[in-house]
Parts: sequence; structure tokens; C-alpha cells
Amino acid sequence: MNKTRLASEGHVRYLVPDVSVYAIVLAAGASSRYGTEPPKQVELVPKVLGALRESSVDGIVVVSGAHALPVESVPCPDWERGPGVSLRCGLAALSPDAEAAVVVLADGPDLDPRAVDRVIEDWRSHGGDAVAASYGGVRLHPVLLARTVWPDVPDEGAKSLPARLVPCDDLTHPGDVDER
Repeated sequence: MNKTRLASEGHVRYLVPDVSVYAIVLAAGASSRYGTEPPKQVELVPKVLGALRESSVDGIVVVSGAHALPVESVPCPDWERGPGVSLRCGLAALSPDAEAAVVVLADGPDLDPRAVDRVIEDWRSHGGDAVAASYGGVRLHPVLLARTVWPDVPDEGAKSLPARLVPCDDLTHPGDVDER
């Protein structure tokens, strides 16, 4: 069954049916600039998870690597090869019913759940392989990847994949904490 929503011009059918969309939190890095006592993932992941729980995602997968995390996570033994490797570990752990994944970073503690929902809504309405939030015209997170593009994620990460930008200028960008 296709989900419908009320728009000012009447009912509009979603292009993408009501399918499962999961979130992947990339938390596998070494935290070398931030420090490791504790690593930034340990301090920042709870806030990112809180934002995701307020969004419309159907489930959340956290990917760990260099450090143990205080939350359930999917270990990525080859995390040092790049963020794309960690992302592929997370994608492989998703439920077979997942048709899209919203990617966020563990070091983006100011993630706004409305940005997650806005990216999902845009994908549901317009389809596409990749949809990313933009702030002041700059592509940042969250980034939604449709299942069709998952095999194309390179080791260096999904940033090289073209994405339709969804303006989130009215929201706080997620941040990128690298130092204490």
C-alpha cells in the first residue's frame, strides 16, 4: 500500500511506497585528534541516538571499529580502510526489508531529527539513489542512500556519490566534533 499525505493541493501519492528506512551511525574511527580517554564516540553517540529515536527511522545500526562502545553495535574489523568500509558493514547488517539507509556520523552531536525526517520525506516523494541535507548550500548529514546504490559505496565513503540536496538551512547542522 502506498502512503499518502495531505498537501495544499490535495492528496499526493508518494513515489516510494511505505518501505523500511533504517539509520546507520558511523562510529568506527580512531578518534585520534579528539583523544581516546574516552574516545569521542563514547561521549557523543548517546546524543546522536537520542535524535534518531525522535525521527521516523524504523531502526538504528551503530557501526564500531577502533573502540568499544557503550551501546549495541556492529563491529567493522576493516574500519581503517575508510568510512565507506564502515558504512558497508552497517549496510550488510540491515534487515532485508530495508530499502534505504540514513547515514549519520557519531561526531555530529547536534543532529536534528527534523533533518532526518526531511531527507526521508524528500526521498519518499521524489525517489532517487541518494538524498542529502544541505546547510547554506553545503552537503552534510544526514544522507539517505537507497538500496540500489549500496553496492556503489567506495572505501572513502558515500560523499563521492551524487545526491539531491534538501535544504535544511532553518535547522542546526549536525556539527563535526574533532577536538575536545
